[in-house]
Amino acid sequence: MTSEITTTSIESESSIYHNADSFEFAQRQAKSLCESDLVPTGYRGQKGLSNCLVALEMSKRMNLSPLTVMQNLNVIHGKPYWSAQFIASTIMSCGRFSNFDYLVKGQGDSLEVQCVATRLEDKKQVKGTAVSMAMARQEGWAARNSKYSSMPEVMLRSRAATFFGRQYIPDLLLGVQTSEEVVDIESEPINVSESSVRIEPQQEDENDIGF
Repeated sequence: MTSEITTTSIESESSIYHNADSFEFAQRQAKSLCESDLVPTGYRGQKGLSNCLVALEMSKRMNLSPLTVMQNLNVIHGKPYWSAQFIASTIMSCGRFSNFDYLVKGQGDSLEVQCVATRLEDKKQVKGTAVSMAMARQEGWAARNSKYSSMPEVMLRSRAATFFGRQYIPDLLLGVQTSEEVVDIESEPINVSESSVRIEPQQEDENDIGF
């Protein structure tokens, strides 16, 4: 009985670094995860153990399954980034909004996407920042990322969801930026897989951003 109460208490704590018992319990969890073939490659083996601990800490703070965090967190230049798809799913599943949708208007150079939703707290319709191809060109995203030419609406939807998330659920995103954002500002192409963690070489870059 005492053991069950202790385990339940540890599991309910908000951080794996709350105390020595919490961290020891998280280390055991991380060890079991890094030995699994079902987790993304960046979390496997002894080298992935520390990544598993980070994923466990983030899952605690966000009240999510560790596997959900692992599958949606990319590591670029040693820093974690969410996928934009994860931000959209978090907005829809967080229980704060209803009728989340994308408003799309225009085409070609005038194409624009904006996220809207009804906030359940006060039934007010809230809107995120509108994102357009004109903005993508002015910010240099289109020049660095060819997907703005091949699939412009998809890219603008990702950006629009990211802006909405930054405005209305910053506490759930923990200040972590998206992999799409860092791809758009990097001068060299970066290959990012949304289903795995990729560890890119460390390097100094004037555009390198943190969280």
